[in-house]
Parts: sequence; structure tokens; C-alpha cells
Amino acid sequence: MTKFRWKRLALALAAVSGLAVSGAHAQTVLKASHQFPGGKGDIRDEMVQMIARDVAAANVDLEIQVFPGSSLFKPNDQWNAVTRGLLDLTSFPLDYASGRHPIFSATLMPGLVGNFDRAMRLNDSEFMQEIKKVIEDAGAMVISDAWLSGAFASKKACITSPETMKGQVIRAAGPAFEEMLVAAGASIASMPSSEIYSGMQTGVLDAANTSSASFVSYRLFEHAKCLTAPGENALWFMYEPVLMSKKVFEGLTPEQQKAILDAGEKAEAYFNEEVRKGDQLMIDTYKKAGVEVVEMSKEDYDAWLAVAKESSYKNFAANVPDGDKLIEKALAVE
Repeated sequence: MTKFRWKRLALALAAVSGLAVSGAHAQTVLKASHQFPGGKGDIRDEMVQMIARDVAAANVDLEIQVFPGSSLFKPNDQWNAVTRGLLDLTSFPLDYASGRHPIFSATLMPGLVGNFDRAMRLNDSEFMQEIKKVIEDAGAMVISDAWLSGAFASKKACITSPETMKGQVIRAAGPAFEEMLVAAGASIASMPSSEIYSGMQTGVLDAANTSSASFVSYRLFEHAKCLTAPGENALWFMYEPVLMSKKVFEGLTPEQQKAILDAGEKAEAYFNEEVRKGDQLMIDTYKKAGVEVVEMSKEDYDAWLAVAKESSYKNFAANVPDGDKLIEKALAVE
């Protein structure tokens, strides 16, 4: 069930139950968790904070307490917590759960998205309907869609063509990118984005790829020599939605459910407008810090895509039932 269907259901239930129901319930407190810095302008934190404010303003006896910066759950623990009803809401990089659900690797597949306009069209495509069905079957639901573009940064040398990756130890966000980077000659050190700074600081990492928002909010410019911005040839896009426990949502009153869905819709609209500014903010921040900023050429992008198709794309098709057909559905979205 898409978030739009959830909203229609909540509206219908609210109409049947009548507005007097909300006054009969004591204040319900929900907890939202994410790994990103709080109060630092990170757009994912801003989305969750906005949802909390709008739900409070709806006056439906519902409060959302936000716990940023991995202060409530560690990054990789959030999926299990939200699907079991131990956590109410989270802003979550979905590929982090690809170990449990390999299909989620499609939401961080090299070259699959390309730009923000296409990302928005993907949200309601057959491709995402299959992804969201797995999310819901596991016990969660999407409150707000969110796709972030990403970049590469290195302490050694600029990362452009696949050859420039050889010999570097890099953090990649998920299996699909790891497989592609290994095929290009890199070594991998796996960790959540919240640990990249210390990894680069201590020498565990030579390089990293992550979202543009994380490159800024985690201050990775303090250790980077060169940044490869998304530019016209964005290889990296990741799906990082706001998720809610289905069990918790279904336990709310119809008015509370409607308030949650309305707030999620508003936060998604805010995100879709503001996220486009993130790449330029990252570029400006890194240039100001004295970091060299480059972009991949079309030839570089095509070379990476060729490596990906022989590694991550091929492995996804082999390990996920009908994985090749799922990728075709994504590529078919104009």
C-alpha cells in the first residue's frame, strides 16, 4: 500500500469516527531516530523535525520526540527496530537493510537514477512499488520519499575514471557500489556514514562516497584533498525515506494517522525543493575549505557504468529473484 493509499484510508476512518474521538485519548508520544547530526542543517534531520512540529500543531494528542545523531539507535539497528515496532519513526538509508532484503540494493545502484527529476518519477513507478511492498511486508511504511545525490572524496587523489580508484581504501554505502569499486581495483572498509570522519582521520580510509548532505554535515572537508561532485553525470543516488512502524501507525487514532501522513507529505515537498540546493552547498563548502573540486566527464561516467554492469548489476540479477527485470523497470522510467 502506497503512502497515498494509507492517507485515503486514514481520511475515511477519521470521517467515520468523528472529530470528538481525539479528545478522548491521552497524549501519545512517539520516538523518531536517525543517525544524522541534529540542528546542523542536514536535510534529513530537518524533514523529521518538520514532521514532529506539524504533528504537534495538528492538536491530535500526539507528540514526536526526535533523537538525532545515533543517540537512540545505532544506524544499522534502526531497520530491525522500526519493523518490530520498537522504534516509531526513522530517516533511514534503505540500502543499510540490504543484508536482510537484497532487493534494497537497487535503491543504491550505480547510474540507475541520474538526476532529481527522474528520482521523483521513480517514486510512483512499478520499480518502487515492488520496493515498497517489501518494506510493508517487513512491518514498516514510507511516510516521505527521499532521494539524495552523492559524491566521492579522497585524501590521495581525485576520483574520476575507474583507473583513479586503484589502490585506494574507500567506504561505499552499500553492496552495489562496493562490488563496482572492487572491480575497479579499490579496497573496501564498510561503515555507516556517521563513522567516515573518524575513518579518514585515523587513516582507515583513503576515500569515501556518500550523500552530498553527509559530506557537509559530517565536515568531511576537514580531511579531503579532492571532491568529485555529482555534476551532470551523477553516478550516486540513494533512497533515504522517512519510515514508520506499521504496527505503531495502525495503533493510532484516525486523526493521528492523518496528521502523520499530512506531515510526511509536507516534509517530502520541502525535501524535493531543498535537496536540489545541496550539491551546490557542498561544492561551495569544499572550495571554501581549500579542497579541489572536480566532476566526472561523460566518458568517465560511461566507463564506471560499464564496470557496474559487469559487477553490481550482474550480481544483483543473480542474487535477487527477477532482479534483472526490476532493474529494467527502473531504467524504463523516462
